[in-house]
Amino acid sequence: MADHGSVTSGLTNWAGNVAYGAARVHRPSTVDALRSVVAGARRVRALGTGHSFNRVADTTGDLVSTAGLPTIMDLDTGRGVVTVSAGVRYGELATHLHTAGYALRNLASLPHISVAGSCATATHGSGDGNANLATAVSALDLVTADGSLVSVARGADDFDGMVVGLGALGVVTAVTLDVVPTFDLRQHVYENLPWERLSEHLDEVTAGAYSVSLFTGWTGDAIDQVWLKQHCDAPRPPPRWLGATPADGPRHPVPGLSAVHCTEQLGVPGPWHERLPHFRLGNTASSGDELQSEFFVPRRCALDALLAVRGLAAVIAPVLQVSEIRTIAADDLWLSPCHRRDSVAIHFTWIGDALAVAPVLAAVEAALAPFDPRPHWAKLFDTAPTYERLPDFRRLAARLDPTGTFRNAFTDHHLGTVRQ
Repeated sequence: MADHGSVTSGLTNWAGNVAYGAARVHRPSTVDALRSVVAGARRVRALGTGHSFNRVADTTGDLVSTAGLPTIMDLDTGRGVVTVSAGVRYGELATHLHTAGYALRNLASLPHISVAGSCATATHGSGDGNANLATAVSALDLVTADGSLVSVARGADDFDGMVVGLGALGVVTAVTLDVVPTFDLRQHVYENLPWERLSEHLDEVTAGAYSVSLFTGWTGDAIDQVWLKQHCDAPRPPPRWLGATPADGPRHPVPGLSAVHCTEQLGVPGPWHERLPHFRLGNTASSGDELQSEFFVPRRCALDALLAVRGLAAVIAPVLQVSEIRTIAADDLWLSPCHRRDSVAIHFTWIGDALAVAPVLAAVEAALAPFDPRPHWAKLFDTAPTYERLPDFRRLAARLDPTGTFRNAFTDHHLGTVRQ
């Protein structure tokens, strides 16, 4: 794929459920080349690693991949930040940081995803005290519609509206992230946590480690697996934990799949970047043949929301591979699903059959509607999310992109932007 573009026939996202409609795709090798592409395009969208399950990155115009830009991983220990080029993947950055004695506060379940794309869609990990990955962004550089390169830093007007920008404001070329000293974690997996105990002790369960993930198929009387990722100086969990028992070997979240693709378990200490993700960088992410949806509800509504979904177990089970339940701390980013509310995220890894999944997804959205759900921007949904700063974001987009260069059908529908 050359800088001047080529036909994108056959280009799909990672899951294969989205065939991009762009006329051309560009992989510029310099920021100046990227600026030239953007300035000359009527419609353009940035393409990351393609892990979005919807058309957030699609366009009828030009797609621009930042993967060909020069790799930057510039650690500034004095300021406690690292500046990285947009196409760098978290797994690559994490290895670089750990070698230098530093870390990010949290990671998502997949280390395969790009830094810029993940932050732009408010991708997250887990932990009562951990906010989503975009909250680590302290500065960013982006190319705006006329090809200008703009730099903005935390504290600037509208900065909180630009970090989770969904590609609607420009093409991000680099981000600066807060870092902390490196740390080690242990990962323990427990099985068969009774739903009754979860209902009685939800706060205790989610506070059980630095990062906690619950995996369920919604049927039966128990949560299938609980993954506890704890600091090595924390007391080890007991042999029996709230009625759950330790797994007798490594586990994969999806029933029946080999744990060879997963990060090390059984309480073996290891560096943060080899325990926080569920999956290893060099292996297949998740099941590899799937669709995904995820909805964030306010922490105060969590139990009622979980019970509402559980009431659909018989409908969900035939098209579900596994669900994951996680907690995420509140933040101030305008389009973050956790904007100004501590949240519980209910994630669904569906089978790779869009027609079979669609009516079930509609039923899930209807069941969650009373709890003001906000969907993950990069996954499948039809819910109309409520964001108090959405009018401000629209004004910001109109100022930075007055001709609608970065708009697409997704942003027009979900953000209410107006086609030019």
